[in-house]
Amino acid sequence: MFGSLLSAFASPAALRNAGVLGMNRRNHDYIAAYNRRRYYPMVDDKLVTKELALKAGVPTAGLIGAIRFQHEAKNFMRLTQDSPGFVIKPGHGSGGRGILVIRSHDGGEFRKADGSVIGFQQIYSHITNILSGLYSLGGQVDYALFEECISFSEIFSDFSFQGVPDIRIIVFRGYPVMAMMRLATRRSDGRANLHQGAVGVGLSIRNGKPRKAVMLDQPVTRHPDTGRMLSELVVPDWDRHLELAARCAEMIKLGYFGADIVNDREKGPLLLELNARPGLGIQIANHAGLRSRLELIESLPPSAMPSAAEKIAFAQAHFD
Repeated sequence: MFGSLLSAFASPAALRNAGVLGMNRRNHDYIAAYNRRRYYPMVDDKLVTKELALKAGVPTAGLIGAIRFQHEAKNFMRLTQDSPGFVIKPGHGSGGRGILVIRSHDGGEFRKADGSVIGFQQIYSHITNILSGLYSLGGQVDYALFEECISFSEIFSDFSFQGVPDIRIIVFRGYPVMAMMRLATRRSDGRANLHQGAVGVGLSIRNGKPRKAVMLDQPVTRHPDTGRMLSELVVPDWDRHLELAARCAEMIKLGYFGADIVNDREKGPLLLELNARPGLGIQIANHAGLRSRLELIESLPPSAMPSAAEKIAFAQAHFD
């Protein structure tokens, strides 16, 4: 499961000593222990997450609207006619499946992020597939969420293939404990999904600088499509990314989650979505274990009530 990270150690004991968190322990000791199921809709339903963010003043991509019923699908142009570009995503989707990005349109032709053009019928069919639950968690009946497009920051243009890169920050009890940037590739079809072949770049919590990088669990030093050295990646406004992630912990009632953040050219860091069951591949990208960091947070005095700023300062002081 942990690919190159596993190969760096000789035994299960060495993995434990390195602080690597396994799936069973993650599920039992952290997800089950700190995330009550009745609060899952706060992150599993993207519209609920967005409404919470807007209410809390957490910066996020603009909401255009939603389509919930089949008879509404053919009228999607009413939602998007005033938006030069838009994103359609399943309200209960996961892993980036079912997300369609339209960069521009004239009401008849719709240009995707990769430059290809599709028509009205293809958009309609995609919405229908979303409503049927094709991309949703457990195949449940779903709705189609429409958001404004992110203005892709040009600072990352040489580090990602077509798709918008995002930053995943694991947050535990309000402390940002580990981070990585996910970069789309040709193999991942422009999606920032590690399982589909995106590049994961581990980022230092202290300053946001690259630590290690992997693609399909194997170490890499350059982006496979652009050739850019991944060590040269620079994340602007790193402290604002950490602040946004910490504010999400105040916005929702989950103790352990992943915050996915994108960098907008004009607005800076924006919340993309939250995940109550963040994957463990972030350890491979950082070549470091999560368990030791989580246990350090658990060891802190329960009577202490640090502010979000103090939690960030603690994390930057203790987690590279």
